[in-house]
Amino acid sequence: MNTRPSSLPPALLTVRQQAAAWWQGRAPRERQALVAVVAVVALFAVWSLFIAPALRTLREAPAQLDRLDAQFQQMQRAAAESTALRSVAPVSNAQAVLALKAASDRLGDRGRLTLQGDRASLALTGVDTESLRAWLQEARSGARARPVEAQLQRGPQGYSGSLNVTLGGTP
Repeated sequence: MNTRPSSLPPALLTVRQQAAAWWQGRAPRERQALVAVVAVVALFAVWSLFIAPALRTLREAPAQLDRLDAQFQQMQRAAAESTALRSVAPVSNAQAVLALKAASDRLGDRGRLTLQGDRASLALTGVDTESLRAWLQEARSGARARPVEAQLQRGPQGYSGSLNVTLGGTP
């Protein structure tokens, strides 16, 4: 046994002595089995806490990097488009209204445009995704309109709801 003085509190020293006595009371074969069980549990803990998460990260990293790269490229395109739109001369309110009306006419009876000062509201009924995207693109580039509020529901025929924009590109 250990003869040097212990720095453990008396209660822990008693527990340690009881554990040592219990361990010495086990047969050698039982001690080996207990050591094996503790080793297996320790290996499982090391695997679960350290190795498996690292391997999962290594396995998922390429796909995550591809997604992040695609997002970065999309942000770069949006920044370039924003810069291009800022460098283009502003349009007059009359030109903006004409551009919005032309874009809305392409929607036919599925879109109804209402103008109120420097804002426009588009009521949609069953507009497909591509037509809505084209309208937004034309409103942004032709009328310098910015969406400020959208209340859209997607149904079997397409999008329905309302879309509000400000004209002229300045708030």
